[in-house]
Amino acid sequence: MRITRKGRDFVIRFNCDYGEGAHPRILERLSQTNFTQTAGYGEDEYCREAADIIRGLIEAPGADVHFLTGGTQANLTVLSAALRPHQGVLSAETGHIASHETGAVEATGHKVLALPHKAGKISAAQVDETCRLHFADDAHEHIVMPGAVYISNPTELGTIYTRRELLQLREVCDRRNLVLYLDGARLGYGLAAPGNDLTLPFLASVADAFTIGGTKQGAMFGEAVVIANDALKRDFRYIIKQKGGMLAKGRLLGIQFSELLRDGLYLELSGHAVGLALKLKAALQECGHPLLVDSPTNQQFPILPDALLSGLGGAYTYSYQMRVDETHSAVRFCTSWATRPEDVEHLIEDIRRGSHA
Repeated sequence: MRITRKGRDFVIRFNCDYGEGAHPRILERLSQTNFTQTAGYGEDEYCREAADIIRGLIEAPGADVHFLTGGTQANLTVLSAALRPHQGVLSAETGHIASHETGAVEATGHKVLALPHKAGKISAAQVDETCRLHFADDAHEHIVMPGAVYISNPTELGTIYTRRELLQLREVCDRRNLVLYLDGARLGYGLAAPGNDLTLPFLASVADAFTIGGTKQGAMFGEAVVIANDALKRDFRYIIKQKGGMLAKGRLLGIQFSELLRDGLYLELSGHAVGLALKLKAALQECGHPLLVDSPTNQQFPILPDALLSGLGGAYTYSYQMRVDETHSAVRFCTSWATRPEDVEHLIEDIRRGSHA
């Protein structure tokens, strides 16, 4: 079944949060500045403007800010800069670098050391114990040495870290001489989530480096890399270039982040997506459908009967997660900065109809 409105057939997409183009303000400014000549490779006035906006938001005037085109590119660039040749990075087994980047970090020569997760998160105790076991092994010099910790907020399962959890991770990283890197591809959705107690200034104080995502948050493309640790700043642009991440027309990234982070637009768009996702979550629970995880962000993971999913399949896209039992599967519905409220309403109506069929 396909949905028909005003004589047009189409499928409503809930499989990801990057299915739309870019916020109109970004498109307007790109058009307005189209024939302005600038320097290349991120050394233009728009990138400087965006970097200054970010430094103001994070209250860290000494932070370095760089703009890259995508999340995988940002992750492999930061981690290859942070790690020595014999080191690897600790990550949840569900972490993006461990499960969804085609071995990009490994291709730079650094092993991803995957850890069991709890709702997508890893703990300071896990990191500490992993390091203890490594150095307790008589043959530890023959084994990849932990050199960094990778986390994302929100996680791949939509959950969020607390201030306390990040402070505990920071303490272990300091004691074990590890770099703490936070992937913020969906950072705004985490900051806008109910129960969140993180802020941008706090992240700048606790992480050695983190990203502010644009691709999934209203930009056409782009991730801002924020480096707080002075030890990671040296020669970082050399590493960006070596990894293929130095965009000749860097202005396209600077303009997007200038608009996205101006006047509260970033959190406004994030709140829109989270609000619609939580509306869907409430409807799923009202229909008696359990959740794989309790996510407060724009990603929701219901466990649904296969018969219901079959009925939805022609009208909506979603992301399959796992088989739960013989007749149920866990899937992901993802809202975005541009999701239309009426599309969520249609999905809720069809879930309710299918639940009582």
